[in-house]
Amino acid sequence: MQTTPKVAVILTLLATFFWGSNFQATKIALSTLPPWTASAERFLIAVIVILLYMSIKNGMSLQVLKKNLLAFIFLGAIGVAGFNGALFVGLQTSSPVTAALIMATTPISANILEAIINRRVPQFIRVIGMLISLFGVSMVITNGKILMGGTFIFSPGDIIIFIGSLGWAIYTVGTRAMISDSTPLQTTTWTMLFGAIILGAIAMMEEQPLTAVSSASVSSHLAGLYMGIAGSVLAYLFWVIGISTRGPGKTSIFFNFVPLFAILVQIAFGNVPGNLQLIGAVITIFGVLLGQGQLSGFVRKGAAA
Repeated sequence: MQTTPKVAVILTLLATFFWGSNFQATKIALSTLPPWTASAERFLIAVIVILLYMSIKNGMSLQVLKKNLLAFIFLGAIGVAGFNGALFVGLQTSSPVTAALIMATTPISANILEAIINRRVPQFIRVIGMLISLFGVSMVITNGKILMGGTFIFSPGDIIIFIGSLGWAIYTVGTRAMISDSTPLQTTTWTMLFGAIILGAIAMMEEQPLTAVSSASVSSHLAGLYMGIAGSVLAYLFWVIGISTRGPGKTSIFFNFVPLFAILVQIAFGNVPGNLQLIGAVITIFGVLLGQGQLSGFVRKGAAA
């Protein structure tokens, strides 16, 4: 059955809600689970579900796996294990809203990185958008102190998450530059599989995952289950449906709802951001829209007027 544009919009919004709520779910998982174990649990669940889905869809191509094996391993290490490990470790000292806003800058950094790799000068508007969005993130992190000249400190978690976002930018560029003859579902599945294996290995070396899992609270496991199914598999599938129905251009703009949903989820859990933090969130989203070229129409109209 063909998906209508209206249904595609609803599914795309659901995908961004799942991604936005992932940050609070991560906080819940970390309440009784160590970071690498929590991340490994999430992706073990996700891999099982997505492998079942891919086998039902007859998309299990070993030929694609053999052809792109090294690329899948590398991208799984950088974009799944590296990014999500950084996110889970970082959220021990960072806030879900800050993490969501940092991640919102990833499309711009990916575009800048791609330009550098292709030996092109990054578009000026993308650099400006990145700087504006990072300033907005700084306002959220410092609760506006960056404007007042007061003393402020970036937590180690904020820096770790930003480094992780660069790993996701590398993954985004790498899936286009390093992978061939693979569908988006296949690329996601295989990189997720290798990422989960790496996360599990790190958890075994750094933590005691079996002990941690057996002693963790039910709420932590439910958060992991939610992130594995809704925040990973369903979000991806709904996003792909949006792209296939409405096109990448009309769909990509919905990614900016991720930090908005993260803020709404935080409010629902009783954590209301301050006024300056909300202003910082607006500045961040404006910078992201500007850097992605999604405000170019408004800029041209303003210039014409």
